[in-house]
Amino acid sequence: MNIDTNALFKLSYGLFVLSAKDGGKQNGCIINTVTQVANEPLLISIAVNKENLTHDMIEKNGVFNISVLSEDVPFSVFEHFGFQSGKDTDKFAGFEQRAASENGLFYLSQWANSLISAKVTSSMDCGSHTLFLAQITEARILSDGKSVTYQYYFDHIKPAPATKKTGFVCKICGYIHQEDTLPDDFVCPICKHPASDFEKIK
Repeated sequence: MNIDTNALFKLSYGLFVLSAKDGGKQNGCIINTVTQVANEPLLISIAVNKENLTHDMIEKNGVFNISVLSEDVPFSVFEHFGFQSGKDTDKFAGFEQRAASENGLFYLSQWANSLISAKVTSSMDCGSHTLFLAQITEARILSDGKSVTYQYYFDHIKPAPATKKTGFVCKICGYIHQEDTLPDDFVCPICKHPASDFEKIK
């Protein structure tokens, strides 16, 4: 078991590629909900949208990888993996910037500063998401690059819209709600995150 606990420091406020598999097929999506919850044993929790194929693979096989994205990650990675993984795609098929961890799952080898592999120990139904509690089985530092934050993503990675828009934008997936007001109970139709994850377009 290869565990460098320094890799866990890269988790704070980052964006991650979550990867999982079903048989020979592997999938992945961008998430921002990875939290260390215990030291002995090393446990982390992740919240995954149930509409993701990645969610179904984790539920079935009980293992996943987290690639902690670095600030040098291009927007094309976000376009490729997306904040939602489709039901009939294999995001790692033909993707060159990948490597396999000890558990056989792929992770990003070029644009991640650390790798964390984990095995699910329990899960909790949270409505649109499932909260998975998992024990870390592998943790490695891949580079000394800083972890990309949402603020850095919006300021330096995500392209500015071609035309000026009004309304509210989802900070998770970029969906634009083009109305003057945003109801408190509004839920993003793309990533299912609540109104609190929206900000007014300036």
